[in-house]
Amino acid sequence: MDKYSVLKEYFGHDSFRSGQEALIDSALSGRDVLGIMPTGAGKSMCYQIPCLLMEGVTIVVSPLISLMKDQVNSLIQSGVKAAYLNSSLTSAQYETALGNAIRGMYKIIYVAPERLCTQGFLHFSRRVRIAMIAVDEAHCVSQWGQDFRPSYMKIPEFISQLPCRPVIAAFTATATQDVKQDIIRLLGLNSPYCVTTGFDRENLYFEVRKPSDKFSAVVEILKRSKGKSGIIYCSTRKNVEEVCARLNEAGYSCTRYHAGLTDEERRSNQDDFIYDRVQLITATNAFGMGIDKSNVSFVIHYNMPKNIESYYQEAGRAGRDGEPAECILLYSGQDVRTNRFLIENSDENPDLDDETLAQIRERDLERLKQMTFYCTTTDCLREFILRYFGESSKSFCSNCSNCNTNFEDVDITVESQKILSCIYRLSQRRLTFGAAVISAVLKGSKNAKIAQFGLQDLSTYGIMSDVSTVRIRRIIDFLEENGYIRRTGDYSVLALTAKAREILFEKKTVTMKMPKEAAKSRSQQTSGGVYALDSELFSRLKKLRQKLAAEAKMPAYIIFTDTALRDMCVKLPTTEQKLLECSGVGKTKQQRYGRQVLEVINGYLAENPSAAASSPNAYLERLKAGKTDGNLMFGIISDNCSRLKGKSEEMSLSRLCDCIFEQLGITADKALLKTAIESWLINNGYLARKGSKTASLSLTILSGEAGIVEAQTVSRLGTAYAAIRFPEAAQEFIYENLPEICGNKQSAVKESYENYTYRKR
Repeated sequence: MDKYSVLKEYFGHDSFRSGQEALIDSALSGRDVLGIMPTGAGKSMCYQIPCLLMEGVTIVVSPLISLMKDQVNSLIQSGVKAAYLNSSLTSAQYETALGNAIRGMYKIIYVAPERLCTQGFLHFSRRVRIAMIAVDEAHCVSQWGQDFRPSYMKIPEFISQLPCRPVIAAFTATATQDVKQDIIRLLGLNSPYCVTTGFDRENLYFEVRKPSDKFSAVVEILKRSKGKSGIIYCSTRKNVEEVCARLNEAGYSCTRYHAGLTDEERRSNQDDFIYDRVQLITATNAFGMGIDKSNVSFVIHYNMPKNIESYYQEAGRAGRDGEPAECILLYSGQDVRTNRFLIENSDENPDLDDETLAQIRERDLERLKQMTFYCTTTDCLREFILRYFGESSKSFCSNCSNCNTNFEDVDITVESQKILSCIYRLSQRRLTFGAAVISAVLKGSKNAKIAQFGLQDLSTYGIMSDVSTVRIRRIIDFLEENGYIRRTGDYSVLALTAKAREILFEKKTVTMKMPKEAAKSRSQQTSGGVYALDSELFSRLKKLRQKLAAEAKMPAYIIFTDTALRDMCVKLPTTEQKLLECSGVGKTKQQRYGRQVLEVINGYLAENPSAAASSPNAYLERLKAGKTDGNLMFGIISDNCSRLKGKSEEMSLSRLCDCIFEQLGITADKALLKTAIESWLINNGYLARKGSKTASLSLTILSGEAGIVEAQTVSRLGTAYAAIRFPEAAQEFIYENLPEICGNKQSAVKESYENYTYRKR
């Protein structure tokens, strides 16, 4: 078998996602690899596929019991022999699993880092051939990462005790440049092949709200997300308990998760959520990392997290199935004070010396500042996150609350001068206060603290009485974000920086984006694709999946993901062979569940005989057979090509076709599109065939004009070969020419589209 056969037979996919193929090829050639890929990008495939092609066993180091269980259950469902070794097993179960491993019964074994250097595991490791060690959540090895775990330092020690060094593969969803270098150094990666696929999750909608009543804001979100699965993160156990109790009182199906619960209750509550027995879970950040639940439609942060790394990882629990999902953060100034207290009183790493702890605390406070800036910025939220991770992005994404709010540039020079003057006047009295007291002085408040310190005598007292407190605080946040003031001390008091002179004495004009009006209420996104699904068939397939999951005692998404069910609704397979063409359906799942799935689909088609004839795939089948003159697929692509955007990766032509389908949300015959693009490029001199009877392509003198390049690729056998690749510029070139490639048959397309579009959900 080769990597493509494994991908299809075991996992039911026809092509690789961005970055996967290069990482797999490098691992198979014996080279260490480092993959930095966002949640849902398919990191696990990058070690699971090489594992099945290598001689020997693969060890996956993971800190998360829940992730191990999910991954192993999913692999077994796909026909892969796998096991896990962690504290959830009894001593007898652990010894049995270890004995089975020694006898070669497993191809892949998940293990907690604490187990690596135990006598029993070392004994096993020296008796078997270990082909690869995959380190998941690799950022945990770095004390500068957001989730440092000292147990990860055991990994290099374990590797050094093996008789033969295996390939080392490290993966993480979030890593700054410093953390990336730490991973390479601390894990001892040898000249690793590194891939960063980009942190952007285009299907996620980001929003920051500043509600006066957070619980009411949660209820409003839940009302328009009826029947959908979601996570509500809170910063403290108290908030978790309170929000969960109030939601249940309000009639919502909700459970809870935090470190104060017993192990049994945490496990039970987590299973209730994963198995869809409850729709909502309120949780601290102890929950979620590594949870593989694919159908989470929204993540609400009831409180602001301590840093952007944690926020993006937690928000990334949403939309793992690729469907539109919401990430909404409910912000208040109290969140900053709570997080500062948690950072300054943290004892998570008692083994570290005082100097290192002080450095980590200082770093964490700086990260908290960046998280606060995210919550107060008026710029694109997606761009802010991507820029934080060192990735460039457009300044307008059209899929976050800031981009969808009507802003205008407002001159805030005078207001800024008043705020900075107030801080300056207080400093002359050797007094420092936080934003709340500064705002109170400027508003002319008569609260007790004003009277206690005689602040009503300041020249700046009451000079902004006609300005709302919200606006004053917003300008204070802006001035801090832009370096005119800074927070200092234990109580986040405000102090001027040297840059403040520009506004106070050099008369610099200051402008700030302000909302003209409240952000438009955002209705829940529908699928961005050209076709909507038939809700009745989708519902029937979900009921079958739930039944199969209950019988197998597995979460429903491990049986089939929502993406797989949607593809079945589009392709309407009526035979087991056709079922294999659906995304996520490999040979093992076809053999286990194919008969029942086909019974549902064939039963539905018997009741709705027109459904098969009007499906896009059926239409395309008639097209291939030459039984129709219309061309629905090419027409839809031609009409919607302006929506296509190039990606910062070098793609094969096959992957390029996948990207077109993914961005337009359609499922059709890729071979038709690939042949059309290839023929057009050859006919116009941008590529040439290497001989009349071969499918191999080569560059021409015009290839550079189209942005097409030739890249050297190494097979797993170590053989180097040249491959045609399409960088971002070449992708954009293809997209610009799609109307000509597809044939611009607008009238036929319109008629076909009206006749063959699916009924909306």
